[in-house]
Amino acid sequence: MSRTRLRSERLEVRTTKDERSLIDRAVAEQGTDLTEFVISNLTVAARRVLADRTEFRLDREAADAWDAVNRRRGRDLPGLRRLMERPSPFTDE
Repeated sequence: MSRTRLRSERLEVRTTKDERSLIDRAVAEQGTDLTEFVISNLTVAARRVLADRTEFRLDREAADAWDAVNRRRGRDLPGLRRLMERPSPFTDE
């Protein structure tokens, strides 16, 4: 039993004749329809753009290195400490 998604939003794009020909060839090669081809490729591209803003994935070695950095004791940085003790310029307090 296949699941169909209710698509209620419309997306319109303009292309050149060459771009449309290229897209149509790719759609035919994939054996799908234009809507499915465009939606699947646009969502992949959107996830790539947003990935570093919404997820943080590391392989095991990088995750171990990240954990090691976070376990280290913090350094005392007097200049940063003074900066953080100053009143915020973004509040009225």
